[in-house]
Amino acid sequence: MNLRDLRYALAVAEHRHFGRAAELCHISQPTLSTQLRKLEEELGVVLFERTNKSVAPTTAGEALLAHARAAVAAADAMLALAHASRDPLRGRLRLGIIPTLAPYLLPLVFGPLRDALPELVIEPWEDVTTALLDRLRSHDLDATLLATETEGADLEARPLFTEPFLAALPPDHPLTARTRVAEDELAADILVLADGHCLRDQALAACGQAGPRAGALRASSLSTLMNMVAAGYGTTLIPGLAAGTARDSGIALRPLQHKAGRHIQLVSRTTFPRRAAIDAIAALIRSRLAPFAEGAAGGDV
Repeated sequence: MNLRDLRYALAVAEHRHFGRAAELCHISQPTLSTQLRKLEEELGVVLFERTNKSVAPTTAGEALLAHARAAVAAADAMLALAHASRDPLRGRLRLGIIPTLAPYLLPLVFGPLRDALPELVIEPWEDVTTALLDRLRSHDLDATLLATETEGADLEARPLFTEPFLAALPPDHPLTARTRVAEDELAADILVLADGHCLRDQALAACGQAGPRAGALRASSLSTLMNMVAAGYGTTLIPGLAAGTARDSGIALRPLQHKAGRHIQLVSRTTFPRRAAIDAIAALIRSRLAPFAEGAAGGDV
């Protein structure tokens, strides 16, 4: 067996579709199918249960694919270490980022990152926190931008900046008369994101809520949440970097009395060999966001 065929098998296991797996592996579907049959013959085990409509790993396949995943990760780590010994600031770097941060932070930092690190090709991957951490630990990502604390000796976090929350209100809401809004005043009609988004739990905690009220909207994206607030459906908390988008939506924004916020950090594996690349990205983001953080500290958002 070889690493190429193990990668093919892992692609099929992830996407549950031969056509999509072949496309991502840059080969034809017949070639992919042929190589997988050869791998199964060599192992003496059927890895996938195939029908006209679906493909799924067999019980034996699940167990063997776990070893394949470890073997591919180890090979990739060897290659990364070899490349890092030559130039850690060169080549691909897969960067995860949470959905409530990506649309607002990436436009601010991607241009400067390209200018400062021209040989580093950053590939962003947007997903919720738990999925990003899973992909980081399985070596599908090299680092990820998060807004929650991480646990485990296998990970290390680089603090970047603190992002304040703002009260987001319909234009005619009674709280718009305030210069600052107490977090618990939003609890009665607060709207939150769906389960899985860290901003959901942070917003509820800031407002002293264990959960959203019965029947309240649970949006799948921050843009949906802001549109519902603009339509008068309720209030919410938004991260400070989204303030411009919120104002464009017709939302009234107010600073919070107790200045609730979230801490953005760049997380990587402790064993990741290209530490210089992660440090360089972290330093640039800190520098780029310093004026924002200073303005937030002074109440100017």
